[in-house]
Amino acid sequence: MRRLLAESRLVTLTGVGGVGKTRLALRAAAETHRAFRDGVWFVELAGVTDPELVVHTVLEQLGVHDDTVRQHRTVLVEHLRDRQVLMILDNCEHVVEATADLVDVLLRGVPGLRVLTTSRERLGINGEHLWQVVPLRQDPALTLFAERAAAVEPGFTIGADNHRTVTQICALLGGIPLAIELAAVRLRVLTLDHLLSRLDDTFRVLGEGKRGGDPRHQTLLAAVDWSFHLCTRSEQILWARASVFSGTFDLEAAERVCSGDSVAVAEIMRSLAGLVDKSVVIAEQHPSGTRFRLLEPLRQYGLEKLRGAGREQVLRERHRDHFIEWAERREEEWFGPIQPQIFSRTRLEHPNLRSALDFCFEESSERGVHLASTLWFYWACCGMLGEGRHWLDRSLLVPAPDAERAKTLWVNGYVATLQGDLTASAAMLEECRQYAKASGDATALAYATHRLACTHLVGDDLDQADELFSEAIDLYRDQGTVNSHTMLAGIELAISATFRHDFATAERLCLEAKTVGEAHGELWAQAYAIYVLALCAWASGDFDRADQLGRECLRIKRTFHDLLGIVLAIEVLAWIAASQGNAVRAATLLGATSEIWQSVGYPMFGSRYFGAPHGECEATIIAALGEQEFRAVFRKGMDLELDDAISYAIGEEVAEETRVMAALTPLTKREQQVADLIAGGMTNKEIAARLVIARRTAEGHVERILQKLGFTSRAQIATWVTERRN
Repeated sequence: MRRLLAESRLVTLTGVGGVGKTRLALRAAAETHRAFRDGVWFVELAGVTDPELVVHTVLEQLGVHDDTVRQHRTVLVEHLRDRQVLMILDNCEHVVEATADLVDVLLRGVPGLRVLTTSRERLGINGEHLWQVVPLRQDPALTLFAERAAAVEPGFTIGADNHRTVTQICALLGGIPLAIELAAVRLRVLTLDHLLSRLDDTFRVLGEGKRGGDPRHQTLLAAVDWSFHLCTRSEQILWARASVFSGTFDLEAAERVCSGDSVAVAEIMRSLAGLVDKSVVIAEQHPSGTRFRLLEPLRQYGLEKLRGAGREQVLRERHRDHFIEWAERREEEWFGPIQPQIFSRTRLEHPNLRSALDFCFEESSERGVHLASTLWFYWACCGMLGEGRHWLDRSLLVPAPDAERAKTLWVNGYVATLQGDLTASAAMLEECRQYAKASGDATALAYATHRLACTHLVGDDLDQADELFSEAIDLYRDQGTVNSHTMLAGIELAISATFRHDFATAERLCLEAKTVGEAHGELWAQAYAIYVLALCAWASGDFDRADQLGRECLRIKRTFHDLLGIVLAIEVLAWIAASQGNAVRAATLLGATSEIWQSVGYPMFGSRYFGAPHGECEATIIAALGEQEFRAVFRKGMDLELDDAISYAIGEEVAEETRVMAALTPLTKREQQVADLIAGGMTNKEIAARLVIARRTAEGHVERILQKLGFTSRAQIATWVTERRN
């Protein structure tokens, strides 16, 4: 693999499910990462159901933020053009055409790019080098079995007394790693002889009933079939039903989606624990709690079982309904103290929300219209404008009740404004206003009026903007509405006041909004009030207070990945630094904003009011540094990655370059802790004592680390940890 990556710009690993394509890709990348100056990036495509979202997923994983209406392929090419990068695209077979089109564009436009894909079929583009991943030979297969067996049966080794039996088991399983792992975990309840006997019986029956096809695929299918039939009936049902989830899921979702039809809610937790014990389901620890996932070959198997039982439609409807209710609860909770947690949880559920939306639009269901507009807080507030626009545009093509369409219009108009697409935004918002006035829909009228005011604000029509903001604020007040939107209406009116140099009014409006935010624990909109207060302090010459407020705003906006809020905060910090006489810091920050604005839209919205202080700041810096030094420092700011730019602006130490392996590691935080302790020479018992967990839990962590990294020994884990540290 190392040789192929050195010789070819596109390598595709093919082979049956469970043969180890992903692990081989990760190992090859880990051992070649030093050859790629700008990093190795791993992009999981298994959860992508809409081919149009392949490029969105790649941008998201690479940390490329772009909230403009530019073609996302163009954005990706521009981001990568001068970089030396290895990109791994994993599980491409179900979106192979979209993946092939994207890879073809990238390879043509990015000379320093190498692409490694895993797929059950080739991409079929020029220059592709195929590598068939074959099952393990006897010795590696025995080693893998022994390692996995020892994780569930401490002290297990292969010796003269059991070598023949293990060899027969591995031969029967065809050397397929996933099949070997599914079998080895059964040593919790079976002896080796019983394991061999049961496997032999199962394979003989299955072999008699199935003819044709790739024998290795039949072997994996037989092994998975065998594991399936050794599960309890409740576990089998849950395995099949859980296949409708994309990415990971939590216990609540499993109970809501997978119970019913003779399966009690109380059974779900027991069955889930049983599937985790059998290594069918993987449990992962997150700050929000334990989440679960099926390995992709096992998810596909479960989905086939679900289809065979004629239950796929019903379960997808349950999945859709659960996540619509989930999104509705998050929308209700957004105006409150748990906004950061809502952002984090929505990011975790993103694959499931995508799947639910895709299912809705496959059915041309108005429920998709409702779900897309309900998620406005995620699209508009959390740096997801591009994907939000994708779903909202699709929503407007689906017949829906007038009220649902009206909400979609104002939400999409809001998103389009933030993207700088003012013409499209104004058209949607005017349509919404016309409907609202004709129907008496006061809620839609308030939101559409507010968002239309924003288009005039960034379009430099302050008189019209002020009139519409005031109208919207009155409408909100008449309805008794208090939320993040109503806070923003006052804050945006304050921005208009700063453009008129009426800083007293601006400060009063923002302090009012800030008081509301503090009373409800709201942070996202409140950060914009803090931004305007920083502007007011800067304009009054109180640079220290302005700097403090600007950094506070940026800290909050970083929490939500709100790119617009981030770039505005860094902008004002640059202006403040220039006023303080810190020309180098100011030039660095301006360079950083120059790069970020490309992902937001026109710098400073193309507005003369927003842009005037920017131009004055640049002139001040050039006068202090000279043109040549300014350009050199400005370039350094442009070269900062987003996280480093934020850290620099806040005053935190910019971390050393870690993206190469940080982007690549598949371990959770807890698994990384365990890996570090293994590298320190600790046994499972010692790890359990150090982390205050059960020994069996520690063993499970070790087993999953081995699975994810494709290793067969603790020594390999220790070496991997050491290499990452170096």
